[in-house]
Amino acid sequence: MLSSPTAAARHALRCGVSTISVASSSTSNTAPRGRAIHTSKQRPSPPIPADHLAINNGPAVFGATTTTAAAAPGPGKPSALSVLPLSSILRSLMATTVSSSPLLLGPSMAVMTLLSHSTNPLLNPDRNFLLRYLLKKTFYAQYCAGENEREVRQTVNNLKSIGFRGVILGYAKEVVLKDEEKKNLDTFDGSNRLEATASEIRSWAEGTLETVRLTSAGDFVALKFSGAGIQALHNLSKQLPPSPALADAIDRICQLAVERKVRLLFDAEQQAVQAGIDDWTMTYMRKYNTPEQAFIYGTYQAYLKATGAVLSQHLRMAREGGFALGVKLVRGAYLGSDPRHLIHDTKEDTDRAYDGMAEGLLRREWTAPLVPGTGTNDEAFPVVGLVVASHNAASVEHVQALLVSGMAKTTDVAFGQLQGMADEISCRLVLDDTIAQQQPDTTVPPLQVYKYLVWGTTGECMKYLLRRAHENRDAVRRTKCSRDAMMAELLRRCKAVFTRRA
Repeated sequence: MLSSPTAAARHALRCGVSTISVASSSTSNTAPRGRAIHTSKQRPSPPIPADHLAINNGPAVFGATTTTAAAAPGPGKPSALSVLPLSSILRSLMATTVSSSPLLLGPSMAVMTLLSHSTNPLLNPDRNFLLRYLLKKTFYAQYCAGENEREVRQTVNNLKSIGFRGVILGYAKEVVLKDEEKKNLDTFDGSNRLEATASEIRSWAEGTLETVRLTSAGDFVALKFSGAGIQALHNLSKQLPPSPALADAIDRICQLAVERKVRLLFDAEQQAVQAGIDDWTMTYMRKYNTPEQAFIYGTYQAYLKATGAVLSQHLRMAREGGFALGVKLVRGAYLGSDPRHLIHDTKEDTDRAYDGMAEGLLRREWTAPLVPGTGTNDEAFPVVGLVVASHNAASVEHVQALLVSGMAKTTDVAFGQLQGMADEISCRLVLDDTIAQQQPDTTVPPLQVYKYLVWGTTGECMKYLLRRAHENRDAVRRTKCSRDAMMAELLRRCKAVFTRRA
């Protein structure tokens, strides 16, 4: 069992956890106010998963230093997962148990793949009530926000009541290209232009505009250009500007977001269209970002060898153009489709690239893999808005340490993790921040912690749910640690109940 600090420490070591405490020892016994914390007399902190994108199963790395586990926090420090309701703990335990079991994961993936691509009405969750009910109460509830405004707002309010600053909300509709479809992009012309109907753009625009309306000031909206249809994909693949109809739709989305003080994250996609996405992203950054505020953010995938150079170029473009650069930094999500030679050779290389870019942006310094155009490190930086989108404990803890120590010069920083995943990291950030902000005369800036989730009908969300299943499969080590953390929290709560009764 994990009920003793020694057992918790052994488990942390197995998961490769680095336990960096942000609050001082004098605050370790302080529980946050205004939030339901499930307590017991002795609370070992649950482990934090050590890796997110597993190109191989090596340890999480910052620079060239391997992250090692320190002793688990002693008695009296609240469990990070204590902020979650019991229903979330049980649902997460179910999802991670399935994802970490080879016996269960294979059949589950096969079923989800079938449901995502089948045209049979009986296999369509939006038309089969029983199937919809089963999915809605399990995997959909774990990862998605809701099917309508009422459900989405309830989910968002629940997250904010836990202590999250807000949400990164996305519209579920997307297009994932098959190999044959990638080839067809090269032959897209007047003969098959009928496939690119105005209804595709209109449907995507209406869904994205509604997503912006569902959010509040300070929130983010994730925007995926592939959802706009085949013409958008064609133009992106050829690095052409958006069509007039699509350009008008994007402008309406950007204008509404700026009006509501909501920030837009332009998602990265497959390499077949990524160069075009970068072009569009910089066009709209130049148009809508002010010198001091980023409303439009691009997504930079650290697992690609070229990302350091691309980000460096965009930093120079922002400085020369007089606008803030919005950066959402991720490790990457298209291992199954991006050409292997474009990706770093090892996970350690990806970790070094991610952490180097994050530290450079925070310190406003040209640290590798960022490269100044002049060849000197005194080249000026533009204002940067940064979203640290990571499930890697070492990366998150390092950014957190730079922020709370005052060493970071960039302070417009948000942390983002997927809804239903990496709760050990998200909730630890929330709990650490709550404790720090309750201290008299604190100088620690508030941590901005967000959860990323999508909304849409159960059927519309199936491809998104399938991607989440693939990510869990590719990061088995992290998923097992999440499963063990949920089990440890459940056992801790059970022990607390019996202790009180005794």
